[in-house]
Amino acid sequence: MHDPGLHLIDWAIIAVYGLLVLGIGYYYSRKQSSTDEYFTGGGAMSPFLIGVSMFVTLLSTISYLATPGEMIKNGPGILAGLLGIPFSFLIVGYWLLPALMQHRVTSAYELLEAKLGLGVRLLGVGMFLTLRLVWMMLLIYLTSMALVTILGVDEGQVPLIAAVCGVVSIIYTSMGGMRAVVVTDLLQFALLFGGLLLTIGIITVQTGGFEWVPTKWEPTWDDQPFFSLNPEVRVTLFGAIISSMLAVVCGAGGDQTMVQRFMSTKDAAAARRSFLVKSIASAVVISALGLLGFALLGYFKRFPELLPEGLDLGRDADRVFPIFISQFLPTGASGLLVAAIFAAAMSSMDSGLNSMTAVIQTDIIDRFRKKPWTEASHLRFTQILALVIGIIVVAGSSLMGYVPGNFFEVTNKTVNLFVGPLFVLIFLALFVPYATGPGAIMGAICGIATAVTVGYWDLLTGRQGLSFQWIGFASVAVNIAVSCIVSWFDTRLKRAAVELEGE
Repeated sequence: MHDPGLHLIDWAIIAVYGLLVLGIGYYYSRKQSSTDEYFTGGGAMSPFLIGVSMFVTLLSTISYLATPGEMIKNGPGILAGLLGIPFSFLIVGYWLLPALMQHRVTSAYELLEAKLGLGVRLLGVGMFLTLRLVWMMLLIYLTSMALVTILGVDEGQVPLIAAVCGVVSIIYTSMGGMRAVVVTDLLQFALLFGGLLLTIGIITVQTGGFEWVPTKWEPTWDDQPFFSLNPEVRVTLFGAIISSMLAVVCGAGGDQTMVQRFMSTKDAAAARRSFLVKSIASAVVISALGLLGFALLGYFKRFPELLPEGLDLGRDADRVFPIFISQFLPTGASGLLVAAIFAAAMSSMDSGLNSMTAVIQTDIIDRFRKKPWTEASHLRFTQILALVIGIIVVAGSSLMGYVPGNFFEVTNKTVNLFVGPLFVLIFLALFVPYATGPGAIMGAICGIATAVTVGYWDLLTGRQGLSFQWIGFASVAVNIAVSCIVSWFDTRLKRAAVELEGE
């Protein structure tokens, strides 16, 4: 154990990482010739690179820190979600992607206008921009809070740390576009996975073996049954499988960050291979993050005298990993882990910036602009737009401190509000022949209202909160039901009106 904070060699490692990603951004900025290249890398990128990029985009610092904290505080029930990965791959790879890849679009929400109208397209755009804006603000805020603990500085430094983390992402993303994002994502994957294995290895050596592996249910862990109809049961194994599978499918079909990567591949087969890479990476890394949580718990149970004064493993579970990085890792290893945390944040930040820029440019500016662009001015405006969005994200990140819950719960309460409704819009456009604009809009409103009610039940009613695992399922079920019912009646009324006019 040593004093909190980093040493010179740690800072050197972090600086080298920052300069490297900036260099990658600069390198690919010189290869940009069009907005198609900027947003989709020309539409023929490596499925392996795209798959890795999809995974690290969705992992982020939040999952990197939240999963070990969840294991320490509440137990392993949430890892049952790994069993949903094969099912989500089959659904996305062999049902969703063949339909989606028939339409070579820059923005996923271009698909909505032809079938459901301009209003639904703009609704999808609004939901996506809100989702990603909140998501990026949240990850920058939580990353900054974790780094406050690691660096041993006051929480008043959160805005400064957020600015540093955000500025690096903004610069290389706005310069290099999708190719810079995907290549840096590969580097970031290596860093975060390497740092994860390094930490587990150090704990294993220091504890004299794998004694940290739990052999019984900890008394402080939640009761996590296989199945329960009680919505107040926080985690069930069945719920973990279903909610995980649903989140992956909805993200693949409705989230521009995912659709944009599919469109960066050659065809449906290449997109399926990229999704397979993403699925395998998810299974491996999330399993390792779960093991890290057990290792940290076992370490401090083995050496309780090393637990910092005032730190409670249950109450402060989200802080355990950052504290271990700060005080218990050797010099150099701490720098590598901090670089990994930066990498996890940047991997989501860069993807969010690129996808938000694509949506604003394609669905709003290009859709309504009457004067044609020159290619050079179009590309330059796109790069400036990415820069402006990034500044807004950094400036608004401090607002995320008002969302209650641990890292894992905060993520679900914010992200799942719109992921399901966005997927349902694409689902209606691709798979429901009788879907109409009014039905899609009414369904989206009801779906979002359901997600808000479930996610913030405790704040709305003053009673015990409902399980976050219900948010996605309830939102999608209500959304599809209302959309289909309203669309069916809307279609029948229009037919009746036409028949009356004919008479």
